[in-house]
Amino acid sequence: MTEPRWMDEDAGPIVRPYALINGRTRSSGEGLDLIATVTATGVPVAGLGPEQEHILRVARSPISVADVAVELDLAVGVVRVLIGDLRDQGLLSVSSPSSAAPRPSERILKEVINGLRAL
Repeated sequence: MTEPRWMDEDAGPIVRPYALINGRTRSSGEGLDLIATVTATGVPVAGLGPEQEHILRVARSPISVADVAVELDLAVGVVRVLIGDLRDQGLLSVSSPSSAAPRPSERILKEVINGLRAL
């Protein structure tokens, strides 16, 4: 009797990405921007899946949500849910781009627009 194959060379893994997140489309808490930076803050705990462990490895240094998706070769939506779960467990910190830098004032934006129009 042969062992069942869980991989197909042409199609990839039989388990679909949404199965990794139990069919959820969102995690708890706020949404994650593609350029939000994630950083591992804790050590892996028992019961994490291989994808979550991979996220913690690549997030030892700050990395964007989009880059994590590339590293894992998974859809961004799936990665957002996995990152949200890790954040909820206190294993990741997330820095949104809006908190990283102050927004320019309305006056400055109007001056830039007027300057461009003058060109």
